[in-house]
Amino acid sequence: MSKVSYYTEEGLQKMKDELHELKTKGRSQASADIAEARDKGDLSENAEYDAAKDAQGLLEMKIAKLENILGNARVIKESDVDTSKVGLLTRVKIKNKKNGMEVTYTMVSEEEANLKEGRVSIKSPIGMGLMGKKVGEVALVEAPVGKMEFEVLDISL
Repeated sequence: MSKVSYYTEEGLQKMKDELHELKTKGRSQASADIAEARDKGDLSENAEYDAAKDAQGLLEMKIAKLENILGNARVIKESDVDTSKVGLLTRVKIKNKKNGMEVTYTMVSEEEANLKEGRVSIKSPIGMGLMGKKVGEVALVEAPVGKMEFEVLDISL
């Protein structure tokens, strides 16, 4: 049994849209690819047919995974977010204690993470290190480059 996961309204809608796309266009394209490959002759020696069947299997696995995620997904409202400590949906401004660099991240679920947009997964090393910290506290993060220290400067929505 999967546990409940929380998402922003925008993130949940993106997953619903992707699922719809996969179920409609994705499935019809996979069927068309299989039919086209089948028309090319002997199936026992038809690599194109095997590849199309494999692609269909991967598509169905992705659909099943998204359905499972969406079945256990809940929207977290900004009014439910506690900004006294770092948590899901909070924007946290941190300072790297070693080089003084300051960055701001929004803490999100794994599926919504996008470092280019400043959205960090709560399950990433930085996310796990920051979770529960309050302004003024220092988070010790185990990163691939070694241990890093970040001071929490501000927490907001």
